[in-house]
This record gives sequence, C-alpha cells and structure tokens, in this order.
Amino acid sequence: MPPSPLEATLDGRPLAAPESPPIPQYLEQVYWWAYVHPNAISVFEREWLVNAILFGNYGRLRDSALADLGQPVQGRTLQVACVYGNLTARLCSRLAPEARLDVVDILPVQLDNLRRKLGPDARVALHRSDASSLAAPDASYEQVLLFFLLHEMPDSVRRRTLSEALRVLKPGGRLVITDYHRPVRWHPLRPLMRQVFKRLEPYAHDLWDHEIAQFLPADVKLSGFEKKTYFGGLYQKLVLTR
Repeated sequence: MPPSPLEATLDGRPLAAPESPPIPQYLEQVYWWAYVHPNAISVFEREWLVNAILFGNYGRLRDSALADLGQPVQGRTLQVACVYGNLTARLCSRLAPEARLDVVDILPVQLDNLRRKLGPDARVALHRSDASSLAAPDASYEQVLLFFLLHEMPDSVRRRTLSEALRVLKPGGRLVITDYHRPVRWHPLRPLMRQVFKRLEPYAHDLWDHEIAQFLPADVKLSGFEKKTYFGGLYQKLVLTR
C-alpha cells in the first residue's frame, strides 16, 4: 500500500507537519475546558465518564460506527479528530494487516494523548491538521469517520468539514457520522440536554434544528445515504456513500 499522506506514525517517528495550523478561536473560547487545557485529558479520559456523558450508549454507538467501516477494515481510513475513550483502539484492532489509519486533530495535546493510548503501530499515522482544511489529496480514503465532532462546530466550520471529508473520500467510499440528533418529543432528557447545550455546547442545537444533510455541499452527488437513530432519537448515525 502507498505511504500515508500524513507525516507522523506510531512506529517511533516524531510528529511533524509542514506548517502548524492555528487553533481555531471558537475551540479555545468554547471548548478550552474539554479539549484545549492539559488538565482536560486527566478529567475526561475515563471510559466510565465517556459512557455516562452518553447515558450508557457509548459502547453501542462506537460499535455501530465501527461496524460500518468493515471487519476487517480494509484500505485507508481517516478519523477526523481524536476521541476520548477506546474508539480508536478498537478501530486499530479491526485493521487488516495492510490497512492504514490516519487520525487528524488540531490540538497537539490530544494527539499526544492518543499516541500514548495506542502505542507503536506502523499502520497508524497522526497528523496535526484542521478538519475544515485537510492536507490529504482528493480521493485518498476508502473510509472517513466523524464521531461526535459536528455538534462542536459553528455552522461554517461544520460545512467545510463535511465538504473536506467528502473531498478526500474515494468514489464508492463511505463517510460514517455519529452525533447528536433531535430526540422524540416525549424524551425525558430533552429539558436536560437543552440546558447542556445552552451552557456548554452552543453549536449542538444546530443538529436538533437541522438534518446533517442540510450542511452537505450541494455539488457533491452521493450514491448512498443511510440514517439510523438511537436512544429515543437523541443520537444518530449516517453512512454516506460517495
């Protein structure tokens, strides 16, 4: 398989990038407590806490997303943004011997944390990159994964991120998205989640007010579009085929 377009692997080589993209202002202002501050990792990098934040649904949401990437996962896969919990480790365990996994994130502290969690693996590459402006060439990946990322982005960044994810996807490739969704009207957690979004996740309500399809670029034609909701509609998974 051709080498990854990303520079850093987990086989001991140092993380490197041609340029260091700036951390987006919205990330530093809104999500400093969850991702940017070094102490955030010591707080949130706990399997039980990740599961509690998702009301006990982390395992099935993780496994459902990974299932759509294949077993084993073949070819080249891109995970956009590091994730607390064992999602990436589980993904690595599903990689075929000749497969490659590239993980991009804008925050060095998150990439360092992921490297420590995964350990050495020549099939895995880490790269500091802005999700809304990926360095990879067009049609580079068989699979792209966005796991609980879009709800943390302002509208314009979300649209560019989806556009970039589809750009780097090969014809016939799959974009798998897991994120929040507007729950059914009677859902007992609706009032609580409204307050969480209001106080901590100011962009998340966009996924209650709009379908993710509304943020997709108009000029990209898809050959497949699947949607499934979970836990009374509070979560969703989309599988978009290029």
